[in-house]
Amino acid sequence: MFISNAYAATGGAPEYTQFLFPIAIVVLFYFMLIRPQMKQAKEQRKMIEALQKGDEVSTSGGIIGTVSKVGDSFVAIEIAAGVIINVQKPTIQTLLPKGTIKSI
Repeated sequence: MFISNAYAATGGAPEYTQFLFPIAIVVLFYFMLIRPQMKQAKEQRKMIEALQKGDEVSTSGGIIGTVSKVGDSFVAIEIAAGVIINVQKPTIQTLLPKGTIKSI
């Protein structure tokens, strides 16, 4: 009777502004995390597809050698004279410049 109804005061900002922050966070994550990882994965796949006999490579386990044979899912790497190991293609991490192994 003596107390009037209380109404929530709007701050004057449009209601769509409450959605801008989450959208900005999603966009930031995309450009800072997701997109660079996708680009790096694409470059890695391209490098693995382009492997050929004679390339000097480094594996994710730290093994350095020369590619002696490329198969569908495995690569034969010569790590010393007459010592050849087979590794899976995805374990090839880096394609080294020619002559890197001779300088070691």
